[in-house]
Amino acid sequence: MSRLLAVAVAALLLAGCAVPRWVPWLGRDDPPPPPVAGPAGAVDPAPRRTLPVDDEDVMDRIIAVVNNDAITLAELQESMLAWRAENRQASARPEDELRQEMLTRLIESRLQLQEADREKITVEEAELQQELQARIKRFGAATEAEFEDQLRRQGVTLEAVKRRLRDSMRVNRVVNRKVRLRVSVTEQEITTYFEENRAKLETGLSYHARHILVLPEDRESDAAWEAARIKAELLGTQLREGADFGELARRHSQDPASARDGGDLGTLKRGELTEEVETAILRLQPGEISPPFRSPLGYHVFRLEEKETLEGEGLARIRQQIRDILLRQKFDARLDAWLKDIRQRAIIEVRM
Repeated sequence: MSRLLAVAVAALLLAGCAVPRWVPWLGRDDPPPPPVAGPAGAVDPAPRRTLPVDDEDVMDRIIAVVNNDAITLAELQESMLAWRAENRQASARPEDELRQEMLTRLIESRLQLQEADREKITVEEAELQQELQARIKRFGAATEAEFEDQLRRQGVTLEAVKRRLRDSMRVNRVVNRKVRLRVSVTEQEITTYFEENRAKLETGLSYHARHILVLPEDRESDAAWEAARIKAELLGTQLREGADFGELARRHSQDPASARDGGDLGTLKRGELTEEVETAILRLQPGEISPPFRSPLGYHVFRLEEKETLEGEGLARIRQQIRDILLRQKFDARLDAWLKDIRQRAIIEVRM
């Protein structure tokens, strides 16, 4: 439980640092609804420390200034500790590299929060509490008091976590307004991508097949190969007349890996079998029995159980995947352009 709560704390602390990236096919929640600036009852965002650049008492603790909005060494250390708590299984990151990455995240987060200020985007207390409770529950804490106790053990206050969570929600909303709602994909764009990438898309399709393998008694004898072909032909005739494939495979197949399973080859991705074998299987329709097929092993009788195609439901699924890919590409491109724009308009001084 302590480990889960520690990760929960890390995730919440990091929430205000990362630039949000929308990846639809990973099952992330739908984008939040468009925010309403300044709703009644909304809670003003928690004030961030804005310090005069000539204050000697705090100069040594300020590591960056973003439009006169200070980022302190304590904030950076907190972000680094949270990242390490959340990524304990990851390979060790050099301290300088992690420090630079976390500082970049802090600067980008600060820029986005300043945009949220300009857009007058706020988060109601009820919304904040609902999101906090959902995250506490997701990470296994029984009560908020239990979660707060774990926070104290790590030297973090609940108010700090709430502040980071509120900032994260405000960033998501400003990104939603400035980026996500301005991204769309047309049916023609999906069709064009589909046609340009048809070969690649087909390689990802799967199929399910069974087979019966008949081995020649003497691999050097033409007569033995002919006898194996004749037996395979007879088995194929029985199957086409309604015999149970699984039963015949268990009795006659000489493939020890699949015979006990009724000749089941399982679900295969295109490219897993040799091209000749795969072609022989995929030219069949579901339920169809193949003529005897000779391979270096012997003669096979195949039955195609089912296969994915770029038609019907398979086509609809592929088109949705393409839509997600194009949305991600457009979202990332627009987000990068927006971040670049607000960064170019900002005055950023790094003092680390």
